[in-house]
Amino acid sequence: MNAPISEPDLHAYADGRLAGARLTQMETWLAAHPERRAEVDAWRRQSAQLHRAYDAVLNEAIPARLMPPANPPRWLESRSVAAMAWLMLGALIGYLSGTHPTQQDTPHAPAASLPRMAAVAHAVYTPEVRHPVEVGADQEAHLVAWLSKRLGTPLKPPHLDQAGYQLVGGRLLAGDSGEVAQFMYENADKTRLTLYIQPQAAQTTDTSFRYARENGIDVFYWVEDRYGYALSGNTGRDDMLGLATLVYRQIAER
Repeated sequence: MNAPISEPDLHAYADGRLAGARLTQMETWLAAHPERRAEVDAWRRQSAQLHRAYDAVLNEAIPARLMPPANPPRWLESRSVAAMAWLMLGALIGYLSGTHPTQQDTPHAPAASLPRMAAVAHAVYTPEVRHPVEVGADQEAHLVAWLSKRLGTPLKPPHLDQAGYQLVGGRLLAGDSGEVAQFMYENADKTRLTLYIQPQAAQTTDTSFRYARENGIDVFYWVEDRYGYALSGNTGRDDMLGLATLVYRQIAER
C-alpha cells in the first residue's frame, strides 16, 4: 500500500528529489489537492528567486583575506571546523554582497543596502500562499501597536485602496542592523506589493525617491527622519512610481 503524503514528501517533490513510483503517486495526489499544488509551486518560485539573487555571489572567488590559514591550530579541528565553515560562509556572503551596487545607486545613495534587503524580503514572502504575513489585516490595530513598539515609532500602514490594493497584513523581520517591519498589499489579480520600513537608516538631506531594480523586482526607496522606506513590486517602474508617491504622501502627512 502506498504511504501517505507527508510534509517532508512535499518539500522533496518541490526540490526535485522524488522519482519513480513515489513521484507518480505525488503528482496524482497533488492533482486532487490543488491548494497544496499551489503551495508547492510557490515554494519553487521562492527557491528560484533566491537562487537568482545569490548564486552569482556564491560562485565568486573567495578573497584571500577570508581564506583559512594553511596550517590551522589543532583547536580548529573536529567540531570547530563545521562552525568555522559557517562563519566563513556568512562573512563571504556579506563581503561579496557589498561589492554589487544596486542599479542606479550613486556614491551618495542613502541606505545603500535598503533596496537590496527590501527586495529579498519581498521575494521570500510574496509567494507564500498560507503564511504571507505574521498578523493579518483583520487584526490591524494589534499589528500596528506591535510593530510600532518594536521599531520605536508610531507606524500606520498606508491605505492603497484607491490604487486597487488591500492590506494583507504585516510582519517583523531582522534587518542588517536591527528590527524592520514589512507590510504587504494585494490587488484583485493577486499581485502583491511590500512596504519595508527600516529604523536608523543613514540620514540624508535629499529625501527624494531613488529607484533600484533588484533581480527583477522594482524598488522605490527614500529616507526621512532616520527611517528608510522601500516599496517593492513587479508591476513596472512607472506604475511603481505612482504607488510609491501615494505611500510617500500618506507617510509625510503624519
